[in-house]
Amino acid sequence: MNTANCLRLLALAAIWGGSFLFMRIGVPVLGPVVLIAARVGLGALFLLLASRLLRKPLQLREHWRHYLIIGFFNSALPFLLFAIAARTLPVSQLSVLNATAPIWGAVIGAVMERRGLAPKTILGLALGLVGVAILMGIDNLQAGAANLLAMACGLCAAFCYGIATQYAKSARKVEPFANAHGSMWAATVLLLPAVPAFPAISTPSAEEVLLAVLALGVVCSGIAYLLYFRLVAELGAASALTVTFLIPAFGILWGHLFLGEPVSWHTALGALVVVIGTALVTGFSPRGLFARQPGAAT
Repeated sequence: MNTANCLRLLALAAIWGGSFLFMRIGVPVLGPVVLIAARVGLGALFLLLASRLLRKPLQLREHWRHYLIIGFFNSALPFLLFAIAARTLPVSQLSVLNATAPIWGAVIGAVMERRGLAPKTILGLALGLVGVAILMGIDNLQAGAANLLAMACGLCAAFCYGIATQYAKSARKVEPFANAHGSMWAATVLLLPAVPAFPAISTPSAEEVLLAVLALGVVCSGIAYLLYFRLVAELGAASALTVTFLIPAFGILWGHLFLGEPVSWHTALGALVVVIGTALVTGFSPRGLFARQPGAAT
């Protein structure tokens, strides 16, 4: 991996780790539905502009069903669930729960393909569960049902990403940029009808809330997808997905720096155990980052 791609990977992890920070800022004012509808809507508009500049067609008539499925499981539902969880959980815990997505993907894939799991994968799954249990900690258990429900929402969001990953493997191949662009519009169409039923909690008068919404839509959805698919083209999908291991570090950092969230021992230890479990499940090896991936651009 060259210096430019290392910087892209770090930038992507920082951006996606920041998405949980922006949700924590925006959701108390706008509520989950309005916040996420604004996020995917702004992301769709940004990618529309990018598609015009890059001359990349959407092929809506041909792939609209595919976009709806990806948009629902990869954007609309998980974003909404994480936003609901963000009303209660700190940024650090949200980012760690997100890192369990590859673990769910492995379980779903094994069930769908009716195959057994390798001992290494089983160990990774067990470590993932232990890591989440550590992450919950005594504090969350004592906080009551609200925190437990938020944890469940975060895990369900990661589970949705696992479903989307497995669906994408068997679905008709669609150009990566078109996948991002089409799924953002699909997520927007799916969420907009719910906005009147779940209006904003209050008027977003604070500048930081408006900036958080703009950052979620343009940076965390639009620009992040462009970075991600550039990494896929340069390194291959397997190496690009290593961003999953870096997101918790940035989530913990941003929450501590900007919201003053304490970094407890169970958060740090839970994050480490989840990341190790995810690495075992995905078969991640640091050597793979520096090896040329089949089909990757030179």
